[in-house]
Amino acid sequence: MATAAPPAQTKPLDGNLQSIAGGLTKPLQLQSENTLAARSKDDASRVSEAVRPPTPHALTGKQEHYLKRELISQQVVHEISELASPTALQRFGAPFRSEYGEVAPVDSDLPLLRYIFVHHVRKFPFLDQAREKEFWQDKLQVFLESFAKKNISSSEDRLEETKRRKLALKAQKLVELMMVSGIPTASGYEERIRFSEIEVVDRGANEQGLLVNMPEGNSINGWDVNVAGVRTTSIKRTIRYHQHAEFIIRVKQVGKPDIYIGRRYGEFAKLHRRLRTELPGKVLAPLPKKNKSSTTSTLLSAGGDDDASSVSSVSTQNTQPNISEESGPLRNLINKGHSRSPSLQSNQSPRVSSDLSQQGVMLYRETQRVSLRAFLRTFLQNKQIAESKAMAEFLTGNPIKLNQEELEDIQKRKEMDGKRIEEQRRFYDIARERARELDVYMERFRRDIVENNGLTKLFKEIKEKPTIADLSVEYQKFAEWLRIEVAATIYHLFLAEDNSPELLAQARRIHSMMPYLTLKQVIRFANPAAVMSGVLDLFLAQPFGTKSLAQRVFGMALNDGIKAFQMSIDSLALKIGDPILCEKLQAFCNSPEDLKNEIRSEALIEDIDLVVAILRSERISPELTSDQIGKVFNAYVAWNHTVENVDEEMRAGATLFAHLKQLLKMYTRQRDKAQMLSMIQEPVTLHLLRDLFTIFYEPLVRVYKSANVYNSVTDFADFANDTFSVLDTAQRQDVSADPNQTVQAFIDLCQRHQENFYKFVHEVHIHDNGLFTALMGWLEGILEFLRHGAKGGKLDMNALFQGAVDMGRINKAAAIAEIDALIKWQEERKKWHQAKTRQKMAAEGTANGAPTPPPGATTFRSSDFGLDESDLADLGTDSDTEEEGEEEDDIEDGHADPIASERKRRARLADKLKRTAGEPIKPPIKELHGLKEGFLAMLRMVLAE
Repeated sequence: MATAAPPAQTKPLDGNLQSIAGGLTKPLQLQSENTLAARSKDDASRVSEAVRPPTPHALTGKQEHYLKRELISQQVVHEISELASPTALQRFGAPFRSEYGEVAPVDSDLPLLRYIFVHHVRKFPFLDQAREKEFWQDKLQVFLESFAKKNISSSEDRLEETKRRKLALKAQKLVELMMVSGIPTASGYEERIRFSEIEVVDRGANEQGLLVNMPEGNSINGWDVNVAGVRTTSIKRTIRYHQHAEFIIRVKQVGKPDIYIGRRYGEFAKLHRRLRTELPGKVLAPLPKKNKSSTTSTLLSAGGDDDASSVSSVSTQNTQPNISEESGPLRNLINKGHSRSPSLQSNQSPRVSSDLSQQGVMLYRETQRVSLRAFLRTFLQNKQIAESKAMAEFLTGNPIKLNQEELEDIQKRKEMDGKRIEEQRRFYDIARERARELDVYMERFRRDIVENNGLTKLFKEIKEKPTIADLSVEYQKFAEWLRIEVAATIYHLFLAEDNSPELLAQARRIHSMMPYLTLKQVIRFANPAAVMSGVLDLFLAQPFGTKSLAQRVFGMALNDGIKAFQMSIDSLALKIGDPILCEKLQAFCNSPEDLKNEIRSEALIEDIDLVVAILRSERISPELTSDQIGKVFNAYVAWNHTVENVDEEMRAGATLFAHLKQLLKMYTRQRDKAQMLSMIQEPVTLHLLRDLFTIFYEPLVRVYKSANVYNSVTDFADFANDTFSVLDTAQRQDVSADPNQTVQAFIDLCQRHQENFYKFVHEVHIHDNGLFTALMGWLEGILEFLRHGAKGGKLDMNALFQGAVDMGRINKAAAIAEIDALIKWQEERKKWHQAKTRQKMAAEGTANGAPTPPPGATTFRSSDFGLDESDLADLGTDSDTEEEGEEEDDIEDGHADPIASERKRRARLADKLKRTAGEPIKPPIKELHGLKEGFLAMLRMVLAE
């Protein structure tokens, strides 16, 4: 351990660079870009692990990086947590006021957040015009400090992850990523762990689209399901028999044989209703609308089979004459049977253009089959739904045995699925090949954007050139590449997915209902700014000092919530039957925050439930009798025993304790609602809303008004009409159609309307009064920081480390050992995360043969924007670890089964522990804490601009 520093050497640090870090032996090396010996951040990151700096240094490049990362991470955690303090903004510095006078940048307690705020928040176009006193101090600061003083309940109080905590964790990771990437070290030899064999798998929508549509080998949360076929069943109603379609579902689970089940459309609807009951509050995907259309294809009859041998009884019976049977060439197969052409009324009708047999094979309810498959697989993506009782009974109840005709029907539909996948691959291959032809130009475009002021140059050219043809060659080629990207996206959304028919039908309905001409005239002649200003006056006005309409509306909603909680509280109080216990829990919720924190700490230290710590405490009145305390402890013991073991004998005591826990939660939430209601009633809230409207909304409205945006409404309507026409044509195309023609049709669609889109961007830009130019400058300011760091200098980690060693603040050997342990931990985490990723892909059947990225997906790299790929991979590892098993909390009220809810909560925690089993544990850090003071001083100097 480090020896204590002499008193004479522990004096407070001043602003002199020579004395930071407690008497460092050399000054902070303020290096400009020209003194880095032509070594950029990217060059430094590629230095081999074995290479050491040519001059003696205390740390290797890898040790420098992970020491910097650890210290920055600790500082970010501290600053994010400090934001909850009512005095945080007073210690923040300008533009916020402080009772200690103006806080200089080098004295700020929150240097990282202060830097982000001053350079990237306050300079954001719109906010840069906000006045320091009137907006930042008198409104925003007053509002945020008032909110902090309300002491809204935390995650620990409610035994669940609150939205604020989740947001704080994400903000913490993003700030850490930004600062680790943006603040380089002074040596220039900083390096990261790199594994050439590790590839971070990130499957986007287009990449996984082909795989999720596969009929087999797509396991999702333990279920591999496919709506494999369709058959008819006859059901007697009174006198006559009625025929109904029944969808045959193949179900496979690990370690179990395949089974087949038959489900009618109504049973899918019943599953949807059961899930709503079993998982209240869960947002569920809508059930696809009933679609009785069939698909006809000559592809499966090309071998000369007759109807009797090639089509199942379902297909040949054609029991519903009003069914519109689709013309079904290969393009129909590619588009999942999405053809909606009503012209073909029989499966014997000739095809428009075909070199194959003129005899078609009709597959009954094919479009409905693939849409229901997408419906099931969407549900199974959610682990909570996949493990629900309703889903298990739906997928395993009443298995059936298939006859020969049904097996043949399933095989035909499987072949159709294969043809769909193959055509999608051909489409993407052709689109990707065309995009590859533009690689030379795209590389030039990439360099233009990556260079200084690249975005500003791009938008300046858009502002000056009225048409795409007037742009420079690189920008014209970028427009051509963009056409291919948009064409592939339209194809993927509306043709290639199992749920594409539903999405296309929904888009058609919305398009048909939109009053484009009326909307155009409203935008043309109305004054949105004046209208919104009048609406705000109406809602925010306080006549004679009374409450405003907005306050009444929000207050009514919050009061309804408070009353709802009170009903649950009254119900629980009756079940508990002891007013003293209820009164004490309520008194805790209304106690000062310091007292609540003390009782929480006692519960944590003694490893007892918070309810027990509250009820036994003598610092909260009323005091309990010995009988009441014994009753509570007995209920607590029964609670733990019953939750962990199904024991009905002790359920009565366990239920009492469960009701006490629920009552504390209800009191806490009710208090939160009351505190939010008081926030709404404060005048500063209304004033802040009005100022935010003035800052953000009015400038945009002025721009759109002067740019004649109303003309673009009809341009969009024309684009939508043209898109639906091209989609209809693509659906009707024959098996002999050239895939190049299909690709070109979508590219031509984009080309026909690109000038209208460019005109919209151009008109807005030339009337923006410098708004978008400022926005591009703001973005480039962030990129400049990520690429080159702060202008105040670089972190000299070697000087920091050696100075602390010389001053006796740390033990060199112990500190080096801790840094090496951190590096080893990071290496093991990367390996563990990669192994988990591969296991997950293997379980889902996607370990091999993953499609290549869509065209143009690799045009830009993260390093172009100053973000190291390794740092992004580490952020992904952290996010996956935190989000695994994160499910929506059950909505509890006074009528829910508290013991069942607690069992579910503990099961989720156990499941999360199981999934993270084997994850390397971060080594304890003790010695490196001695660097905090010096590091903070150095960080302040680097960021004090």
